Amino acid sequence: MEPNQNTANDILTAGKHVSCWYEPSVQFKTYPALKENLETGAVIVGGGLAGLSVAYNLSQAGIKVVLVEDGLIGSGETGRTTAQLVTALDERYFEMEENFGLEKTKLIAESHQAAIDFVERTIKKENIDCDFDRVNGYLFLHPTDRSESLKKELEAATRAGISIKELEEVPCVPAEGNCLCFSNQAQIHPVKYLMGLCKAIEEKGGRIFTETHASKIDYTGIVSKDGYIIKAKHVVVATNAPVNDTYAMMLKQWPFRSYVIGALVKKDTLPKAFWWDTGDHTIKDCVPYHYVRLHTYSNEYDLLIIGGEDHRVGNTRAEGTTEEDRYSLLEEWTRKRFPVEEVVSRWSGEVLVPMDALAYIGHNPWDKDNVYIVTGDCGIGMTHCTIAGILITDLITGKENKWTKLYNPYRFTLKASGPFFKMLKDDLVSVLKKWFYTDTVELSDIQNGEAKIVELEGQKCGAFRDANGHLHIVSAECTHLKCMVVWNNDEQSWDCPCHGSRFTYMGKVINGPAINDLQAYSVPY
Repeated sequence: MEPNQNTANDILTAGKHVSCWYEPSVQFKTYPALKENLETGAVIVGGGLAGLSVAYNLSQAGIKVVLVEDGLIGSGETGRTTAQLVTALDERYFEMEENFGLEKTKLIAESHQAAIDFVERTIKKENIDCDFDRVNGYLFLHPTDRSESLKKELEAATRAGISIKELEEVPCVPAEGNCLCFSNQAQIHPVKYLMGLCKAIEEKGGRIFTETHASKIDYTGIVSKDGYIIKAKHVVVATNAPVNDTYAMMLKQWPFRSYVIGALVKKDTLPKAFWWDTGDHTIKDCVPYHYVRLHTYSNEYDLLIIGGEDHRVGNTRAEGTTEEDRYSLLEEWTRKRFPVEEVVSRWSGEVLVPMDALAYIGHNPWDKDNVYIVTGDCGIGMTHCTIAGILITDLITGKENKWTKLYNPYRFTLKASGPFFKMLKDDLVSVLKKWFYTDTVELSDIQNGEAKIVELEGQKCGAFRDANGHLHIVSAECTHLKCMVVWNNDEQSWDCPCHGSRFTYMGKVINGPAINDLQAYSVPY
């Protein structure tokens, strides 16, 4: 096998499917790749909501910023969100009160409310047209959950200072029974919001570069794959999974895949609102829940956006449901509750869940004090990313922030030691798997549109045959910590079940913590 040198031409994308946010009406500005050496006050790696929130806040504080993005603005997980800004968090408030205590739980609630308010103020200040709406959110019971859960959540959320009340039935879904109403939630068009932040950053003298891979990151700045250097006083890594931290952070969080469909409903049939259930408690690794919102679509229809059916990355076999079948389950669940018509879009995204369900924002552990990270969105990235913009700016400018200890990336909790050691065991199994994996096939057995693990010259490789019959062969060993990758047939990517790194079928890295491509090989046709 000879190495294939053509993978650099691969288009950077977070998956085969495109979310509803990239509609033709969106004015999507492109930026150049880095082609010069620079020196700046802060360099930010990552052009999603986390990176742009940090860059925006720093530029407003008078700090010169340069932002680099491996793909395009929003082409990572921000462009695959459902864009809900919430104080109704994935972890129940009564669970957080048990884990953190009442006072810290109040701070958690306060930080997410402050993030929603910050987004609203920024939209008004910068005149960003991004479909911002304040909405109510309705939390109702999943059939597998205990009936007292809603009562416990009502009491705990009230103690935390959340605006919440109980309703006798779920608006528009009365068959679900009673629910909790969280008021003053918010929704946005995420890509339009990102474009507005970019404009504001540039107006303050900030610079943005896309299709620029940071191949080296340390306390002095970054070096791009093409060899250009950005020296900076402060370095912020906002890449979903921190690509500058090989071990510390990824051993404290779990990668999950979540699925979304967009279905048409007749105009004005439903109000703008959020709907959530409390999650399937029969699944041990996570409690996947359904999350729903409404988005303006056309003169005749609105778009109901429904997400859920989460699973550990690369672990669909254990649950017996393929990636593609997750969309059918979402559609089935939705049609039982909402008057939807045609499903017009579908996509999936990756979520990193920390040990204690709270994002890691602040100084990078065991690094110089001028290096910062944002990771662990926990399914509520819109507010966690906004919190990061506020908190990291305060850390850099020396302003006291009462959320600092709460989100400190150094933290480790013994309450989560059970899942932690299970994850270490799973990682070890995945690393060893390549030596004992026997389910390999011959290249000739792979049909068009299929991918399989093969053994070539004593090496485990991933082989994908495209629609034209051409084979694409890559190493099956993740470049992060050597786990064996698995094929995601839905998004047509090679995914690492250990820490969530993802690669195109040609081996191009599209999601960290891996920073290097899979070795790709030329194939004689």
